[in-house]
Amino acid sequence: MTDARIYQTDKNAMQSGRARAGRWVLEYEPTGPKQVDPLTGWAGSGFTREQLRLEFPTLEAAQAYAEREGLTARVTAAGERKLKLQSYADNFK
Repeated sequence: MTDARIYQTDKNAMQSGRARAGRWVLEYEPTGPKQVDPLTGWAGSGFTREQLRLEFPTLEAAQAYAEREGLTARVTAAGERKLKLQSYADNFK
């Protein structure tokens, strides 16, 4: 069973820049189902590691952290970027 997952962030769809794209993120996997709070009706758990989201500049740094902490991590590769190259005139065909 994996304790954490490591994946690469995509470009933010709301902005044209790529300042934080390509960073590697380590998130802990949930350990069990969430429970409903009888007072508020919100779902939650007592496992606070689910709230952590650690960012690393490289995949090797994220894997080194996971190994140092004794975590078994599953690495998910980023999808390839698809470019749609067209001219402005193609919008009116």
